[in-house]
Amino acid sequence: MNPIISQKDLETWADYLLNDSLGGIVPKDVVMIKGEHIAWPLISILQDKIFKAGAIADINMVAPDNNRGQVWGTSIARNGTVEQIKRVPEWHKMRYEAMTKYIEILGAENPSLFANLPEPNGTEMVKIDEPYRIIRLSKPWLLTLYPTQAFADMEGMTLEQYTDIIVKASTTDHKYLAQIEEPLAQLMEKTSTVRIRTEHPKTGKLLELTMNIAGRLITRCVGERNFPDGEVYTSPDANSVNGEVFVDLPILDSGVTVHGIYLKLENGKIVDYHAEKEHETLKRIIETDEGSHRIGEVAFGMNSGLQVALKHPLFVEKVGGTMHIAIGNSYPTCYVKNPNAPESKPIIEDLYQKGILNRSSQHVDIVIDFRPGGAGRAVYLDDKRMVIKDNIWSVA
Repeated sequence: MNPIISQKDLETWADYLLNDSLGGIVPKDVVMIKGEHIAWPLISILQDKIFKAGAIADINMVAPDNNRGQVWGTSIARNGTVEQIKRVPEWHKMRYEAMTKYIEILGAENPSLFANLPEPNGTEMVKIDEPYRIIRLSKPWLLTLYPTQAFADMEGMTLEQYTDIIVKASTTDHKYLAQIEEPLAQLMEKTSTVRIRTEHPKTGKLLELTMNIAGRLITRCVGERNFPDGEVYTSPDANSVNGEVFVDLPILDSGVTVHGIYLKLENGKIVDYHAEKEHETLKRIIETDEGSHRIGEVAFGMNSGLQVALKHPLFVEKVGGTMHIAIGNSYPTCYVKNPNAPESKPIIEDLYQKGILNRSSQHVDIVIDFRPGGAGRAVYLDDKRMVIKDNIWSVA
């Protein structure tokens, strides 16, 4: 069953993606649009607008068994070998290098196809995609989410209900976010230590996670990379993350819903972990590589218009009154303004060698709810306690 979305909403959605998020399309552009066939109504309108602008639309249609358009679909993980997974055709890299802008439309017809891949093949598929992820992130890029029946089923909603939430969020002007996010971003720029307090629901134990963000660059998210959007984030000194945290909101990873995550970190490294639901998936994430034992992001959800915490990371991490950390890769843009500049590369390498900047094939956002009923208890930016007012984060 396909969602019913009006032509007007699809046009509005596409215009925001092309004009606001990507800053407009010019004739020299080669814009890759990646997504499953189920998202064709939006893909079709996007390509029409790109061609009308005189540019090239490169439609990268993803197979139903391919999680987020990685190098391979799951068939090779279930039927092939690690050696086969490593044999990536040369044209794959050439295609990514040729594009100037990138749109990824999330939304799967059958997410269960991605679940519970055999090891070590499942981990190798994540690793082999890393070079291409780096290419994507080096160019103007954005993610958006298309509603599907399978994703609606995961939320326990009808497709109509789920579509309504997705479309309303994706056809709303995001300019208001800049004003909402600015005070928090300015405070984070002056902050050295972030303290996150949560409560374990089973033991009642109060947990505290601390990290240092002194000197980091702060990013305000207003629709340029994710649509819908609404977060303020940075990457901490990865060595500085210490303590314990309980993460209560469920997250979707590779077609599996992980719920009730506990982490313990010492000197920046995850030394103990557990998930109340789908622990093996959490284990696969954390045991991917050395960097997946560390934290690459800390962020506040600031979209006051998003109140339903859907499981998909694109939505749940933006909900006003939530906070998230990411297992895995840091964002180089949180350490230097232009990571691609020649003068920045030795700085980034030095930060990596010192363990301040983290590298990993994983970057998995896990989200804590600080609204009533959530596991979150308190957040401090140095000595300033944060509170939720009108569904967004403010200083007490």
